[in-house]
Amino acid sequence: MSMNTQGRPTGIGTAATGMSSTGSALLPNEPLLFEIGDTEHSGVDLPDAQVDGSFLGGFERKTPLDLAGLTEPEAMRHYVRLSRLNHSIDSGMYPLGSCTMKHNPRLNEKMARLPGFADIHPLQPVSTVQGALELMNQLSHWLMTLTNTAAVALSPKAGAHGELLGMMAIKAAQEARGQGHRKVVLVPESAHGTNPATAAFLGYSVKAVPARADGTVDVEAVKAALSPDVAAIMLTNPNTCGLFEPQVLEIAAAIHQAGAFFYCDGANFNAIMGVVRPGDLGIDAMHINLHKTFSTPHGGGGPGAGPVVLSEALAPFAPVPFVRRNGNALELVEHVEGQALGRVTAFHGQMGMYVRALTYMLSHGADGLRQAAEDAVLNANYIKARLGEVFSVPYPDYPTMHEALFDDSFLEGTGVTTLDFAKALIDEGFHPMTMYFPLVVHGAMLVEPTESESKQTLDHFCDVMAELAEDAKNGNRERFTAAPQRAPRRRLDETRAARQPILRWERPMVVPQAAE
Repeated sequence: MSMNTQGRPTGIGTAATGMSSTGSALLPNEPLLFEIGDTEHSGVDLPDAQVDGSFLGGFERKTPLDLAGLTEPEAMRHYVRLSRLNHSIDSGMYPLGSCTMKHNPRLNEKMARLPGFADIHPLQPVSTVQGALELMNQLSHWLMTLTNTAAVALSPKAGAHGELLGMMAIKAAQEARGQGHRKVVLVPESAHGTNPATAAFLGYSVKAVPARADGTVDVEAVKAALSPDVAAIMLTNPNTCGLFEPQVLEIAAAIHQAGAFFYCDGANFNAIMGVVRPGDLGIDAMHINLHKTFSTPHGGGGPGAGPVVLSEALAPFAPVPFVRRNGNALELVEHVEGQALGRVTAFHGQMGMYVRALTYMLSHGADGLRQAAEDAVLNANYIKARLGEVFSVPYPDYPTMHEALFDDSFLEGTGVTTLDFAKALIDEGFHPMTMYFPLVVHGAMLVEPTESESKQTLDHFCDVMAELAEDAKNGNRERFTAAPQRAPRRRLDETRAARQPILRWERPMVVPQAAE
């Protein structure tokens, strides 16, 4: 291959290119790659490729690939500048209620990148991945130990996927009992939206269970909703108002006595891991978000993982694949045996999340996991105590669990909405809390500090929240309605953006200028 003899200009950007000069701003308005690069030059030397496209059946590209090129330093700077436009858990607190956005220890990342875990393939011979199977086996053991359950399915990819599996197991168990006529699922009004969606997806009709004035579910309301047609209840505990359900044992007993099953939404397991075993509360199925509870923030830069633990009654219906010991070796059972369900996803699930979760468990130990849950609860109650005099608390009767819930009644008469308040928080360097959820609270503001944040950070957050509340009450409405003003992007017309999204960049036309 000959040496590239055509370099490309690397000088400071100009208005013509749209590039910001070095030091012009801490948060420059970063143009698109197509605006600052061009298709004629590249920072790497590549030979011309001769490809016979006859095997593509007429679908080969007819026009040149309009892919812009940059030098290596320019490419690096472009993507670093883009990264600075995003808020992240590594740059600031992420008080997103019900989402558990907490610090991800770098030890977990190091372990997930070990060659024996990072570069294996799901179709490798089982004899070559015994270490990975042992890790999956240990993870399964500790998930069942933490929840006091009889079986676990690792393969679901996220919480909603886990819900689907749990309810599929319940449906299969009811049919095996000859109770396939049970077509009703009870769902509290404060549930995550995925709960009724999952039930409806499987052909169930959903019957809502109202919440009490204190934000919890009344066992008498559950009993009143029970009938021979009820297959299960889908209950979140701790619930979406951040409260532990005080009558959960009575609810479980009533459900079982009626011949139904108890599905527990495990999205908030971070508040009770190592403290309460859900199996002791009478649950039959529960998903666990490994990408939340065991350190990897939502999404984790890739697929999530939502294993489902099952009671003895549902264990026979666990799906394939699963790990089983066969003599001195481990095997991956991939064919249905007995009453087991088939696959719910390709292969075995998300190996990277398994490694991160087990690393988190082993590095913390039983006492460390318990402390993490207790610290999460302590931090949330600290925020509730500090802000309770300024913000309105809809459910003051109980201590909160891992998240503190406020409503917008303190903003009455100010002309400032919950959305305005959240946008102003961006200007102060914080990601907004969850807004308008749970739906049972008007103008809800749900704050989850997690166990990761120090008292210093919590105090700073509370100081900012209190100062914003005071400014809103003092009539400084423009600060909120115009926010954010110090972010890389100003407030968008979100309705228009949703209805008229611009999904494709088109190169601007160059209009020739007439000679003077």
